[in-house]
Amino acid sequence: MRNLHEQNRLSWNAATAAHNSHKGDQAAFFRAGGDTLFPEELELLGELEGRDLLHLQCNAGQDTLSLARRGARATGVDISDEAVRFARELSAASGIAATFERADVYDWLDAAAHEGRSFDVVFSSYGTVVWLSDLGAWARGIAGVLRPGGRFVLVEFHPAAMMLGQDLRPKWPYSSAGAPIESREGVGDYVAGSGDGLLHGATYEPGVEDFQNPQPSWEFAWGIADVATALLDAGLALEALREWPFSNGCVFYPDMRQDGRRFYAAPGTPDLPLMFGVAARR
Repeated sequence: MRNLHEQNRLSWNAATAAHNSHKGDQAAFFRAGGDTLFPEELELLGELEGRDLLHLQCNAGQDTLSLARRGARATGVDISDEAVRFARELSAASGIAATFERADVYDWLDAAAHEGRSFDVVFSSYGTVVWLSDLGAWARGIAGVLRPGGRFVLVEFHPAAMMLGQDLRPKWPYSSAGAPIESREGVGDYVAGSGDGLLHGATYEPGVEDFQNPQPSWEFAWGIADVATALLDAGLALEALREWPFSNGCVFYPDMRQDGRRFYAAPGTPDLPLMFGVAARR
């Protein structure tokens, strides 16, 4: 579905500029020792020192640079021109070395396998799976660039949580089995919606106000079984599966309870599974 991927690139280009307008001086944040990673992904990732790490759908590079600061030789890949441009500039300005490459994730994985590139760790997190049109090809691509014994780690928002609209009523399917779902509003300004929850102590800036994305987007709903089965079918061995009743840094619904950088369901609402994590080894 390359035409849909291309439309998503345009939507992400527009949204990324709005997102970064709220993040203040990110280079100063990193130079002062700032880190954007959460405990959940660090627990699954394990030791990073000296590891060759591939960060798929890395967005504007803040997590990639945090991984690099922890000793990984990090390569970030994203479809958005604006995200990769910002990531490269942030790497230079912060003094944290990492490589950033702009490409459709499927094209990149295919080319990397043919070129014999390989990694100890492949990582992806937070709002990535919904942009994948073919989980089987994605999982096979990951397996194709992992070294023997290498690990894939995914920390992602829970598909059960993604079913619900702002009124907490079901609005989207748990799994669309690869059928595309159009969003005429495009990628929204979730950074503005989450305030300082996503900024890890950096200063929130008002930035772009009332952002309206001129570019629609297309998403794909996948259940946890879809993700796990794709990884197993690609020959990877599952080592861990986690679920958490909170979302890291992201406000999904009105009146969510904030505890530091975590957000829980609103008071009086039963706890919902809001994130899940997977670790798998080649």
